[in-house]
Amino acid sequence: MKRREMLLTTGAAVAGTCAFPLRWIAAADKKPQKVLYFTRNVGFYHSVVVRKGDDLSHSEKVLIDMGKRVGIEIECTKDGRVFDGNIDQYDAFAFYTNGDLTTPNKQEEPPMSQEGKKRFLDAISGGKGFVGFHSACACWRTPGARDENADQVDPYLAMLGGEFIAHGPQQKAIMRITSPSFPGMQNLGNSFEMLEEWYAMKNFAKDLHVILVQETEGMKGDCYQRPAFPSTWARMQGKGRVFFTSLAHREDVWEGEPFQQIVLGGLAWVLGNVDADITPNVEKAAPKGTQLKA
Repeated sequence: MKRREMLLTTGAAVAGTCAFPLRWIAAADKKPQKVLYFTRNVGFYHSVVVRKGDDLSHSEKVLIDMGKRVGIEIECTKDGRVFDGNIDQYDAFAFYTNGDLTTPNKQEEPPMSQEGKKRFLDAISGGKGFVGFHSACACWRTPGARDENADQVDPYLAMLGGEFIAHGPQQKAIMRITSPSFPGMQNLGNSFEMLEEWYAMKNFAKDLHVILVQETEGMKGDCYQRPAFPSTWARMQGKGRVFFTSLAHREDVWEGEPFQQIVLGGLAWVLGNVDADITPNVEKAAPKGTQLKA
C-alpha cells in the first residue's frame, strides 16, 4: 500500500511498567520533548517495525507508550522526506533502520535525500540526540570483506560508532554490564541473560563508552567465534549524544523490563535530562573486541 503521508503520532499503549524510578528521565524543567522514531528499511524488514495497514508496528506502539509514561512525545515515520523539513522541532532521533536509506524500497516509502542525510548528521553534530536500535548499525555498510575492519566508513556509521557484520541463530546469551552507573543500568546486576538475535559487529569507534559487552563463549554460530565485543554504548558526535544497543529484535524483548529500562536510560541521556560519565573505556571493557576471529 502506497503511503503519501507516513508521519504518525498515536496514543496507542501497550501493557507493562518498569520497576525502576521514572522521575529522572523527563526534563527537569518539564519542557516538552519530542523524539522522531524513524523505521524505514531497505531490504530486510524486522517484524517489530512492520506495519499492518494503517496500524503502527509493535515497536512503535511500545516506544510511544514508554514515552508517554515519562513525558516524552514519540513521533513515528517511515517517510525519509521528513529530513528535508523542519527537523529542528525534534530533540532527538531514534532509528530502527536497515540499508541505504537514500534508495527506494519495495514498500515504496519515500527515501531520504542526500541533503536530508547531511542535514540529519549535521543536526546530531550540532547537539541533537540519537538512539540506534539493532539494525541501525546495518545502514550504509562498508564494501569489502566482512571479516575485516575498515580504515574508513560512511559518515553515518562513524557517528553511530560500529557496524553490523552478521548474526547467527537466536539463542540465550549473556550481556556483561561494563558501565553500571550509566542511566538505566541500575538493578541489572553485573550481567544478565536474554534470548535474542545477537549481532556480530566491527569498525568500532575508538571513543566508545561501552555499557554492555556481548559475551561470546559457548555461543552457536561462526560469527561469534571471537572474543567478547561491545554491544551497547554511548559516545559524543560533536555536541550530540549518541546511544546504540544491538538489542531490539524480538517482540518479547521490547516488552521486557530490562530492555525498557536500558532504552529509557539511553533516551534520558541523549536528551540531556541526565548526565553520565562516558569516558572512553573500550580497551578495558572489551580489550580484544576488534578481533574478528578467535
